[in-house]
Amino acid sequence: MEDISVVLSGIGGYGNNYVRALLDEAKNRGVHIEGVVDPFPESCRYLNELRAQGIPIYATLETFYKERSADLTIISSPIQFHCEQTCFALSYGSNVLCEKPAAATVDEVYDMMGVRDKADKLLAIGFQWAYDPVYQQLKRDIMSGLLGRPKRLKTLVLWPRDTAYYKRGWAGKIRDENGRWVLDSVANNATAHFLHNMLFALGEQLCSSIEPAEITAELYKANDIENFDTAAMRVYTENEAEILFYASHAVKENVEPMFCYEFGNGTVYYNNPSVVDSNEHIVAVFTDGRIKDYGKPQHQGMYKLWSTIDAVRGKTSVICPPEAALPHTLCINGAQLSMRDITIFPDEWIIKEGEPTLIHVKGLEDALMGCFDDNELPSEKKLPWARSGKPISLKNFRHFEWL
Repeated sequence: MEDISVVLSGIGGYGNNYVRALLDEAKNRGVHIEGVVDPFPESCRYLNELRAQGIPIYATLETFYKERSADLTIISSPIQFHCEQTCFALSYGSNVLCEKPAAATVDEVYDMMGVRDKADKLLAIGFQWAYDPVYQQLKRDIMSGLLGRPKRLKTLVLWPRDTAYYKRGWAGKIRDENGRWVLDSVANNATAHFLHNMLFALGEQLCSSIEPAEITAELYKANDIENFDTAAMRVYTENEAEILFYASHAVKENVEPMFCYEFGNGTVYYNNPSVVDSNEHIVAVFTDGRIKDYGKPQHQGMYKLWSTIDAVRGKTSVICPPEAALPHTLCINGAQLSMRDITIFPDEWIIKEGEPTLIHVKGLEDALMGCFDDNELPSEKKLPWARSGKPISLKNFRHFEWL
């Protein structure tokens, strides 16, 4: 088996997961870590193990490539560096696995695709559910027509995040101190997978997503950040299916990802209280009464890593190329334009408690759950703090401009 050399850019935060996976399994999978890159390597929980194995540590990709090369570069750096570092690694002859989201703007995603094509290398984006065998089987059934025509797909994710979460220099930022687009938000970071999942599920091929045609978004914040910590979005796709997405960090109670995908021949559930078998399982309930349990997807799974390494070896194709990730970035960019001025929750609705402080909105869990149940946006439910967004066309949308 051909040995694959890997360099990791960003070994703190989520990058810890890649470090752990490679330390545990690299030898058995014919992979070795050529080096790691991070200006602050002490943020890696496994730094001592890396040093004990003599793995070189670099502050920048530039210094790494002056001395070494790698078959695959894994990028887990902040969003504003995804495009820059991906293009740099590709230009130095590496294939790339870039963490989600692909980049901050559609402009950058197109740039990444152009450099990939010029370099004739592979580029994968780490939306991990796209690589999960359970989700892939669901997608195959959707592609085959087993579930019928898509009607409405909706997802709700409520994950509390306290003020410590926002201590990262780029957390909740629209731009960084150097003017780079970041667009970090609840929908572009922690819960990005679940918006992407709906777009990916409707792609006509296993490695594609459906194109969004229009988005209306309502964006809110309780935390003292630039961007939003709460979102409600309605997306219409090119095949006229409706996608609804609700997510918030400004909540007290944790509500794990819940989705309901409605098709002509049945409905797919995940973590839906009305379908007992859907607890951590993806379950389809067909109109004729049949039930299909697809199994339990691994949210923290590393299928994306090993699948990409197989692709580098020529054994398979890239499951989630930038083309499949682009529709998510389209939605994020369109959402930002739909509500340019983020709505701030009124002071009388905000509660602060604990240490570190959790800032949450009174009754927000029930409010968003009601929106999910009734297929409405908060303004349509006439919630007292709600404000409607502007519909934004995403057809031929190739440039993000903040006027």
